[in-house]
Amino acid sequence: MRTDLIRKTALTAAGLAFTGGAIAGPVTTAFAAPTGKPTTQTQTDRKGGHGERELGVRYEAQPNFYYCGPAATRNALSVQGKNINVDDMAKEMGTTEAGTNSINDITPVLNKETGKNDAYRSVEISTPDANAKQTDQLRADIVKTVDDGRAVVANIAGTSTDTDGVTHSYEGGHYISVVGYQNNGDTVTIADSADPNQAAYQISVEHLADWIATRGYATS
Repeated sequence: MRTDLIRKTALTAAGLAFTGGAIAGPVTTAFAAPTGKPTTQTQTDRKGGHGERELGVRYEAQPNFYYCGPAATRNALSVQGKNINVDDMAKEMGTTEAGTNSINDITPVLNKETGKNDAYRSVEISTPDANAKQTDQLRADIVKTVDDGRAVVANIAGTSTDTDGVTHSYEGGHYISVVGYQNNGDTVTIADSADPNQAAYQISVEHLADWIATRGYATS
């Protein structure tokens, strides 16, 4: 199921545009983040049969409504055993109360903290909805990145539904980490910094591709 017309209206109203190949526009979350100290949860890295793998995440919720970019990056890097301060990353990404501008601001930080200039690259899905080729590429990128022991960071916008039927809505934009896959990448596991009560959930790769559409993701 593709995202609905509400998403298209919201994106238009936000004035999102592509400028010189970079994604421009606000990417703040659609609701307030939890107050107080971010919740920490730890998940163990595990490999399974039937084309699946889950990376161990030391999850933390974002401390405010506009830190989804730094928080998603922090959660993604935690699978490598790294623990980087979100305030430091926010400065490097140029994060403000308007959010983090683009996935292209996150990829260099992932490379720096991973210790390799080419560990990550940015991939854009510039169309309003992802086509089959873009979805297949996302699936392959997630499987490769997770098999390399790294997490994907994705810039999303709109509303989508997970495999349990729960709706997740970020009409103003958001960043998430992809930390696992099942069924050879047809289903993926999300670490979402917005709400510790919904810290992890699974979504079909088709839904995720449409969620990323008009934006992009950082991958191996």
